[in-house]
Amino acid sequence: MKLGYIDYLNCYPLYYHMMEKEPVADVKIVSGYPSELNRMMIEGELDMSPISSASYPEIVEEVVLLPDFCLSSVGYVQSVILISRHPIEHLHQKRVGLSSASKSSVVLLQMLLQKYYKVEPVYLPSGPMPSLSDEGLDAALVIGNEALMPSKEPVSYSYDLGDLWLQKTGFPVVFAVFAVRISSIDKYAPQLKAVLNSYSRSLRCLDIEREALIRKAKERYAAIKYDVGLYYQLLRYKLTPELKEGLGFYLNLARELGLVKKFKSLRFMRR
Repeated sequence: MKLGYIDYLNCYPLYYHMMEKEPVADVKIVSGYPSELNRMMIEGELDMSPISSASYPEIVEEVVLLPDFCLSSVGYVQSVILISRHPIEHLHQKRVGLSSASKSSVVLLQMLLQKYYKVEPVYLPSGPMPSLSDEGLDAALVIGNEALMPSKEPVSYSYDLGDLWLQKTGFPVVFAVFAVRISSIDKYAPQLKAVLNSYSRSLRCLDIEREALIRKAKERYAAIKYDVGLYYQLLRYKLTPELKEGLGFYLNLARELGLVKKFKSLRFMRR
């Protein structure tokens, strides 16, 4: 079975047990940016993977979602940010760079600007670690590990998009959901069960051997100088009813604004 892994600090706690303590037999871990894993799931190259929540509508007929796990934040988390030369409400017709690394964050920014700030920037592609001056941008989206690293240049304004979303909507953001190809459920039933057990064990490790997990995370992502322990306090990995409601709100608004494909409802794998 081929299992995707978002190669970011935020995803590591769910994979800690299988990476550091007990590999899952007959499971190959494939690492990549969220956008790469989204593409691989869409093209049938992975059996299971965390994917950007905004990518789910593209493959809604081919996958089901795990009902218990996600990558989410409630409010301020600092790994999905907008850096800007101008206040966010002054970005109308300004040049805004969009990282291609994660569709969820791109859609989140577009919804915030269009629905809640009533501005329509000129969107341009940008790299994972953009330089506003070098790329001629007024603002840029920075996500994941790159958002946790020191900026290449001074910026006048920095906005945490998860925090803005919570302020504007009252909902947390579910940045990634875990999708399983329907055709892989019976084919890889033992491996799938083992992966789910490993995720649960990893979250227990986050509680009972937190310092060891944080130490390993720092070793793996040594370039990040952010407080990893604090970061993990701000993240949520269990897909609670509150987070499912927030996910539904996010996707419904994205659908209304034409930012994701139309779909009927969320479909979860049976326990």
